[in-house]
Amino acid sequence: MRFSFKQLVHPGVRARDLPALMELYELNYIQLRRLIPDIAAFPDQGVSSVEDTLDLHLSIIERNKYTTTLYLTYQFDDKAGVSAAPDVVVRMYHDAQLAEVISRGRRDGNQDAVYDRVHQRYPLETKWKANRFLQKWLGYCLRHGHRFPPAESGSSGILPIVGDEPALSTES
Repeated sequence: MRFSFKQLVHPGVRARDLPALMELYELNYIQLRRLIPDIAAFPDQGVSSVEDTLDLHLSIIERNKYTTTLYLTYQFDDKAGVSAAPDVVVRMYHDAQLAEVISRGRRDGNQDAVYDRVHQRYPLETKWKANRFLQKWLGYCLRHGHRFPPAESGSSGILPIVGDEPALSTES
């Protein structure tokens, strides 16, 4: 007889198991493709500016045939200088249509914010939290109208809100 452990959670909330994590990866990929419709034509850096919101900064770190690694952040100016937060590195797997947080920067005074999938081993719960954050943040950015058009469009990254498409979400 095999023993199967299912995490008990509140009714209506998905268990934080591997299939649910893979679903988050899929949702993150879909939302990133809505944010950056033509990632192949996108330059290595860009800024999406929407009135009454922070500018969203995007940098392409690495492009390969089946993957793209990118960096997303807001930049805050304060008396200490410019700081980046949430400071997230995401790898998009185009063949599998998945997007995974591979690194997340340290927030001032918060040791727990360091997440680097490439160099460390993390439990499923930590991966879930990092990718769930990305899913919620991407939904927030899309609802406020952030988009990164391809360079050929002649736009500087400033786009109006397009439609009333709801952001994708899963239960948490």
